[in-house]
Amino acid sequence: MSIPAQASGAPDAEPDGPEGRLRRFATIWSRAIFPSTATSMTRPEFEQHLLPMARELSTILHARPFDAASAQRVGAALVDAHCTDPDALSSTLGVVDSYLVLYCGGNGPVELSTEDSRARCARIQHAFAGGFTQALRERTLAEQEAIARSALTARSHAEEALHATEARFRAVFKDAAVGIGIADLDGNILEINDTLTRMFGGLENHVRSHKVNEWVHPEDSPHVWKYYNELVRGEREHYSVEKPYYRNDGTVLWTNLTVSLLRDSEGRPEYQLALMEDTTERRLLNLRLRYEATHDALTGLPNRTLFFERLEKALAHKEGMRFGLCYLDLDGFKAINDSLGHAAGDRLLVEVADRLQSCATAPGEMVARLGGDEFVALTTGPRTEQEVDELAGRILSALATPIRLDGRELTVRGSVGVVEGPSGERTAAEVLRSADITMYRAKAAGGNRFALADAEADARAITRHGLTTALPTALDRGEFFIEYQPLVHLGDGSVHGAEALVRWCHPQHGVLGPDRFIPLAEHTGLIVPLGRWVLEESVRQANFWQERHTDGGPLRINVNLSPTQLHHPRLVAETVDVLERSGLEPGALCLEVTESALIGADDDLLKPLRQLAEMGVDIALDDFGTGYSNLANLRRLPVSVLKLDRSFTQGMQHHPADPVDMKIVEGIVSLAHSLDLAVTVEGVETGAQAEQLKQLGCDTAQGWYYARPGAPDRIHALLLADAV
Repeated sequence: MSIPAQASGAPDAEPDGPEGRLRRFATIWSRAIFPSTATSMTRPEFEQHLLPMARELSTILHARPFDAASAQRVGAALVDAHCTDPDALSSTLGVVDSYLVLYCGGNGPVELSTEDSRARCARIQHAFAGGFTQALRERTLAEQEAIARSALTARSHAEEALHATEARFRAVFKDAAVGIGIADLDGNILEINDTLTRMFGGLENHVRSHKVNEWVHPEDSPHVWKYYNELVRGEREHYSVEKPYYRNDGTVLWTNLTVSLLRDSEGRPEYQLALMEDTTERRLLNLRLRYEATHDALTGLPNRTLFFERLEKALAHKEGMRFGLCYLDLDGFKAINDSLGHAAGDRLLVEVADRLQSCATAPGEMVARLGGDEFVALTTGPRTEQEVDELAGRILSALATPIRLDGRELTVRGSVGVVEGPSGERTAAEVLRSADITMYRAKAAGGNRFALADAEADARAITRHGLTTALPTALDRGEFFIEYQPLVHLGDGSVHGAEALVRWCHPQHGVLGPDRFIPLAEHTGLIVPLGRWVLEESVRQANFWQERHTDGGPLRINVNLSPTQLHHPRLVAETVDVLERSGLEPGALCLEVTESALIGADDDLLKPLRQLAEMGVDIALDDFGTGYSNLANLRRLPVSVLKLDRSFTQGMQHHPADPVDMKIVEGIVSLAHSLDLAVTVEGVETGAQAEQLKQLGCDTAQGWYYARPGAPDRIHALLLADAV
């Protein structure tokens, strides 16, 4: 088996370049294992031979998706290069562990994190060791088969050439690198070589005092003795298994065992020949590599890989079995890392891990670290409905005691998402997703608590995530459209203008109102391009109405402005650009800003609004009365319109009107007019409400009493009706 070489003289072969670092790794590797290698090559030649293998290891380290199994091929290639001494494997694993990430970690297209690179390196070592040992085993078994044939030949020709055959057999039998034993079909041990004696602790009597069928071990595979009985009955010629034995001192010897049936000259079963390869050290190495690959290096807890194995096993369908999962995320851990440093953060995580481990000591319970400050606890059994709640309570109680770190006492809080249910109904990924969503609900509720999973809440969160993911391309696909709700002058009932209200025609969910996606657009930053598109479309539509409505005054278009847009540095420039390209006068545009967005606004935030107001653009204070702002601040805000929140006028929908609401609205209208501000009322739904607002002096209104939001041609029809 060989690894394809790469042409030398690569442009990045400088000492500090990727090729230079790769060659340095190959040099260190060759120096480490050359003394234990049986080869006719010189050390520089051997280093060149190792270079393609080093390049393959570097490629595996950076592969996406990551697959450590390819490292088995490199391990096998090392055996093909006659590096069969056990020291060659241990030295190679040491070099890979110490230098692969150091010299090759930065050679990939994407820089790997320290945690990811170390985890990958551990799995590469595991696969490399597996490939090496498998190739070495195949090589050894080939030699063993030759030995077995020699032994069989020696037995079958004993009477014809006793002395010559006996000498040849004894030479092979005595000097073989593997343990060899011969027994009769009753299991009595007749012959053993020195290698097998040493494998069992050096006491030949200890081996001979047992029959073959007495070497039973609790970890024997179920089929071991089935194969043995078939062989001594003559129904099987040979079998190979992995089998443990007890040595004379009570320790365990692990072997790769091959047993063959020896027949006499007439074909009758006569003896059994056993070949044993000592795999104890290899097994311990595999167990160590397995542990490193499935446990968190910082805390020693099971990691994501082992946790998923346990969770998938718990979710396998078993009658009457249930599971409970607690997903923990520490509240405010980033602040600790940022203020005290990552070393302190790591010590905090170790302490948290110790406390969590003390919470899950019952059978069927485990704690794992998924990464960062995220931990999970799993419990299984027939009564997890109550047990998982108790487990979550123990976790929060364990975190309640402050942790002392660098002379400080740190209070650690956590949010826990709890999922519980019967096995066999959900996959591991679905359970973990539900727990993650539930944990964020607990965090949103204030943290330091646990929340129980809810299918409806999960569905809403998944839908919200789907909408967030679809938002960036929805604008490019033309899925947004605008509906217009007329603004009516209360004095004469004429259409004063319209408010532009954006809608999303989603391919799966149908038409969505702004309350479903505007917060998501704010969170993702898409609100800026979406807001510009709404402004362009609305201004273009307003200009179209202006050209066809020449009998009345100028029609106005109201466009909502989000808090994120307020902070956008090109707000003024883009608004001017849209107005100039459309030909619409600035006085025909009104930008609506919510009161809450301007609470405590400084001069830097108000500056763009003042610039727009100076150009003639109206600024409306939307949802007035809901932000608890100081009324005196109205004097410093560059607004010309107050949009009164509908909560103040709901008491006027029927006659007689609520006198308290009447007084409040009357006071706001009086204050607004004294400041030369117009008053617009939202949510007008009845004629009685409209009449009361007219009497109180409100200027304009909008609501279902006049018209629901609709297509732009409906506004045009209302304009024509006014003209008539």
